[in-house]
Amino acid sequence: MRRTVPLPLVSMRLKLGSHRWVTNEGYLMMKQLRRAMLVGILALGVVACGGDGETDAAPKAEGGDVEGEVLVFAAASLTDAFGDIKTAFEEDNPDAEVQLNFGGSSALREQILSGAPADVFASANESNMADVVDADEVAGEPQIFVTNELQIAVPAGNPGKVKGLDDFANDDLLIGLCAVEVPCGDFAREALEGVGVEPAIDTNEPDVRALLTKIGSDELDAGIVYVSDVTSAGDRVEGIDIPAADNVVAEYPIAQLTGAPNEDGAKSFKEFVLSDEGQEILTGYGFGTP
Repeated sequence: MRRTVPLPLVSMRLKLGSHRWVTNEGYLMMKQLRRAMLVGILALGVVACGGDGETDAAPKAEGGDVEGEVLVFAAASLTDAFGDIKTAFEEDNPDAEVQLNFGGSSALREQILSGAPADVFASANESNMADVVDADEVAGEPQIFVTNELQIAVPAGNPGKVKGLDDFANDDLLIGLCAVEVPCGDFAREALEGVGVEPAIDTNEPDVRALLTKIGSDELDAGIVYVSDVTSAGDRVEGIDIPAADNVVAEYPIAQLTGAPNEDGAKSFKEFVLSDEGQEILTGYGFGTP
């Protein structure tokens, strides 16, 4: 109404002001006409605003309640899956923009504890999340949203002829693991220790994607990553299964952070990850359900 009502009135005044020769009778007739027009416009406004208590406002996009940036800190192994989740979430929330910060869970933990602004933390293990909880940086309770298993990764064609975990003790092979305190590194060492293998490590990488990149570019003969990483790598990498009895299952927790810059966004993003749609995306990348 603010845009509609003044226009006829301004127009009428201009006409009256420019036609000074109008008679008193004509002036009265035009004044009555102006009053009738105003009544009509007000009546239309009442209908548009829902005078009977109902509104005819255009419906919002489904799920479009979230606005602004949503800052998500996520384990590197979630890179591809969370990329798709970001796209789907933003389609449901056109006014939101998800900013993804990927890295080793231990590095992300340190960033959060150092005061980096973040809304959501998705860790590849529970111990890093526990440190954030202990520092009172988590709002509510973390929830496990996916699981993941270890898998040996080798370059396409397996030039090193790697067969299993025993080969990680072979000094003639170029072997890589994730660094200590990075979940994929701790889980790999746990699996190797479980079968009595002392690995001949040539490089310790800061996160699983850095390790996967070196394997895919044929810089290493083998490494231990997650099933989801081998799935994401496509033809550049081949996976060799680790027997279930020797494998380690990682459980990934997700949490909204205390003092999140966008509380509504944090809550909604977490709920989306836990939803059927979010879980479908994750399982499509080789993750397991909790």
